[in-house]
Amino acid sequence: MSLENKKLSPKQFAGLTAAAIGVVFGDIGTSPLYSVKEIFREHLVLDESHIFGVLSLIFWSLMLVVALKYAVIIMRANNRGEGGVMALTALASMTAKDNPKKRNIIIMMGILGATLFYGDSVITPAISVLSAVEGLEVVAPQLEHFIIPITLSVLALLFFIQARGTGKVGKIFAPVMVVWFLTLATLGINQIIEQPHVLMAINPYYGIHLLSELGVKGFLIMGSVVLVMTGAEALYADMGHFGLKPIRYAWFGFVFPALLCNYFGQGALLLQHPEAIENPFYLLAPSWMLYPMLVLSTFATVIASQAVISGAFSITKQAIQLGYCPRMNIQHTSDSEIGQIYIPAVNWMLMFSVFVLVIGFESSSNLASAYGIAVTGTMMIDTILSFIVLHTLWHWNRIISFSFLTLFMLVDSVFLSSNSLKILSGGWLPLVVGGCLFLLMTTWIKGRAFLAQAIDEKKVLFEDLEEKIAVRELATVKGTAVYLARSLHGIPQVLINNLEHNHVVHERIVVLTIVTIEEPYVSRDNQHIKIKRFGSQGQFYRMKLYFGFKESPDVRHSLSLAAKEGLDLTGDDVSFFMGSEHISFKNRSKMPVWRRGLFLFLFHNASSSINFFKVPVEKVLELGVRVEL
Repeated sequence: MSLENKKLSPKQFAGLTAAAIGVVFGDIGTSPLYSVKEIFREHLVLDESHIFGVLSLIFWSLMLVVALKYAVIIMRANNRGEGGVMALTALASMTAKDNPKKRNIIIMMGILGATLFYGDSVITPAISVLSAVEGLEVVAPQLEHFIIPITLSVLALLFFIQARGTGKVGKIFAPVMVVWFLTLATLGINQIIEQPHVLMAINPYYGIHLLSELGVKGFLIMGSVVLVMTGAEALYADMGHFGLKPIRYAWFGFVFPALLCNYFGQGALLLQHPEAIENPFYLLAPSWMLYPMLVLSTFATVIASQAVISGAFSITKQAIQLGYCPRMNIQHTSDSEIGQIYIPAVNWMLMFSVFVLVIGFESSSNLASAYGIAVTGTMMIDTILSFIVLHTLWHWNRIISFSFLTLFMLVDSVFLSSNSLKILSGGWLPLVVGGCLFLLMTTWIKGRAFLAQAIDEKKVLFEDLEEKIAVRELATVKGTAVYLARSLHGIPQVLINNLEHNHVVHERIVVLTIVTIEEPYVSRDNQHIKIKRFGSQGQFYRMKLYFGFKESPDVRHSLSLAAKEGLDLTGDDVSFFMGSEHISFKNRSKMPVWRRGLFLFLFHNASSSINFFKVPVEKVLELGVRVEL
């Protein structure tokens, strides 16, 4: 059940709000470490006019994109309380059930958004931890050459603890991040008190004047301003864990004010000491506080990285459930928290990629060039999909919905196009990551579609099966045979093969299909299990198990519930038959030649459906089935 449908006590609400501070805002909360420094790397003059202009752009970017677009509007477009690009894609695709072409376009957009998120997932741990450890340049310049080794050590520890689960460590996330944001606010306020006129930068005139004065150079600056918004999508993506209201309260009541205080504090510092642009974040702190700040910053960036890694696990699981990605080994690291999962393949690929980035780019400034294009690409996709939901599915007022689309497409376009100029200097990286994953996912989807079509062409109805059994001399054996089928209609090829080669038929035959719906959860009632009986003797059953895309299919548990529907499949006389498909391609197959080998590689390396669907392994018999695509 969604948190939005639960009545929370004040204590529960406060707990969720604190937990949200610890998880949701780690990425955007650590942006002050490097954002201001990177914006002024565009060779801006450090005078009052330019400092006010930059602060104005930061304020209105956070206000328009994070506060208005995500916190106020897009978070309304939730899929039964769940957010994120996969949940939004599933919701938007409901508007095109009768239009396959439009539905495919929506799904492709969602997959592109998801793959860009992976590009962000690779960069965030690298730039966050690296920017924190770079505080050594200020704290202890003689230790500067240890920055890379320390960064790699911290990241290695982070990735290695994933297999053990983060439940125990996660309990300290909220206190650490609360201290972090209080520290941000306090350091910023101390400088603002000395230069209170810096608050005048809230006036949008300064930002507009800066952009008009700089012309093309101002356009380039927007590519760095986007750094203050990295992590904005987390407000939406983590809504299912904490609920809409706790995240909104945490943002508007605590995180947003703390960030503004720190950004304006850095601006106030630069007004007095332009030379502090070397590292304005750390130079906000008094000298006695530098070492504690270094430790606190490292903890905060590790927490930000953890949130992104967990997000990558979550989005991978959703993609697998929706059929966009091959099955992978998914381990649950908590008996009480269903959302705490660990996917070894994703973890080690992320770790390898992050290490390559740290070693290859060497500094957060170099990595900043690669940051932004993935974030802005995902933001634009969120805007389009949200518009489809708000306008087509929920029938918002035409003027309001099109105003939303026009305003934020304009804002997203400015950020995306300005970041596109960084492609050659590092922006290519998330595009390569996203492009490769997009290729893999679309190949998997196309291959599965061809496989489903080939199986459907050979399908046999229950009525035809009954006729075949009647005219053949088949031995009847006691017990129940459960056949897992991909298709929702007819019977699977493995059943036909078993009858033809073994010449036996069970007293009861159940064809079981597992269906993932485009909603996050399915209630454990009649909607979860549907059973239909066929045949003149009533020996054939079609059973469908429905799961949401955020659930983990558990056939063993579901079969225990089927007894309540009149079909007991828990006895010792129940056997499960699964087809092990061996795929080959026709010479004139519609699948392009260059995709065939890729699909075969993905298909043969997908994890076992027995383990993935939690089928009672001791009762399973696998039979080979040859399929030509």
